[in-house]
Amino acid sequence: MLRPRTVHDVASGKLCTGCGVCAYLAPDEVRMVDVLDHGRRPLPITPLRTPTRAGDSGAAASGGAAAALACCPGVRLEHESARPGPGEIAELRGAWGPVRAIWEGYAADPEIRYAGSSGGVATALAGYCLTGAGMAGVLHIGARADVPYLNETRLSRTPAELLANAGSRYAPASPCDRLDLIETAEAPCVFVGKPCDVAAVRMARQVRPELDRRLGLTIAIFCAGTPTTRGTLEMLTRLGVPDPARLESVHYRGAGWPGQARARLTDDPPGRQRELSYAESWGDILQKHRQWRCYLCADHTGEFADVAVGDPWYRPTGDDPGQSLVLARTERGVRLVEAAIAAGALVLTPVATGILPASQPNLLRARGAVWGRLTTLRLAGLMAPRLRHLPMAGIWWRHLSIGEKLRSTVGTLRRIGRKRLREPANLVAYQPPEVAYQPPEQAGPGVPYRPPAQAGSADPH
Repeated sequence: MLRPRTVHDVASGKLCTGCGVCAYLAPDEVRMVDVLDHGRRPLPITPLRTPTRAGDSGAAASGGAAAALACCPGVRLEHESARPGPGEIAELRGAWGPVRAIWEGYAADPEIRYAGSSGGVATALAGYCLTGAGMAGVLHIGARADVPYLNETRLSRTPAELLANAGSRYAPASPCDRLDLIETAEAPCVFVGKPCDVAAVRMARQVRPELDRRLGLTIAIFCAGTPTTRGTLEMLTRLGVPDPARLESVHYRGAGWPGQARARLTDDPPGRQRELSYAESWGDILQKHRQWRCYLCADHTGEFADVAVGDPWYRPTGDDPGQSLVLARTERGVRLVEAAIAAGALVLTPVATGILPASQPNLLRARGAVWGRLTTLRLAGLMAPRLRHLPMAGIWWRHLSIGEKLRSTVGTLRRIGRKRLREPANLVAYQPPEVAYQPPEQAGPGVPYRPPAQAGSADPH
């Protein structure tokens, strides 16, 4: 089996999750860009030198680059132990990772609840950390002001800023690329991201002590995969957006549960509605554009976070302001959730352990299929992530029927050809047609790309 030697090997081998931790750890060497059919990907700031010996990938051998590969969730996911620790719910450990408490409920503020994708708990909990726990900021992603169908990383310092960015963003994002904002903050901060982003943060804090000291809470959002920008553009076409350059805003969910995908153009008349149902937007379009690494994901529910939040899909959907399923995975997570409840920021009720599998009924089968895919890739001599203390074969694989196991393995063999997994990914930065490209290195290491303001447009800053 091939093994990556640099983060660029991970990206070209189609194992990158797009988290951006490499750009944080090696800001002089790596920049994150959007690649239309792959997602957010690391590109070298300076050209890679020609390899000079066996095993040399051509990348500069710096401490930052080495740390970046060591902290890459595309390469590995690893629990310290497969056994439940003190305070964990033992019956859930094998299938769902560490869980100490489970609640269901919503944000007490009805505006936050309505804006969120499923109850607004992540936004409300992060807001409580700012106003009630003395934290300095929340690192998360939001829509770019100049190109609303792309994402950027932000450090919000007020509940109002959090509310403005509430709701799911089913598009490529790399929130770890600005972990330096947490590292240099005047007080601890909250990090909000997908499970793979939080896994990267957990590894990065082990090599960056100042980051570890400044992380007050990590919140993971349940995730079924990240669609590429190509997926968003197809969704916008279905929404009747003739020219994305005229887009004022795009929302993937929210304004009720599960919420509609919505788009608005700068010249739309008042009251004009461009909407798709969740089944149409996610089910018919976006999920087909998920990046390859998402098909190999063993953590959809944020097992490496302090708190994880997702949809209680056992409930019937419809005209509902939304409920969230909330898992506290660490003692810190339990303490802050309980404090937010006591302060009146969250309305949560403890629920039975059976609510978790009922809320995510297909997850065990999905995770079992991952073990078959990984095994097939390794037997085919291709790169695959390494998973440790995630009991995939013992618990997840055995839940599958013979037919499901065959689909997992034979289907992977077919995807090797269909997705050209033996060929390196063609990683070319996507340039929105309405925006003049500005290389991020012009802004200095660690500073995110921001396009220049254009005549007649709002200042993106």
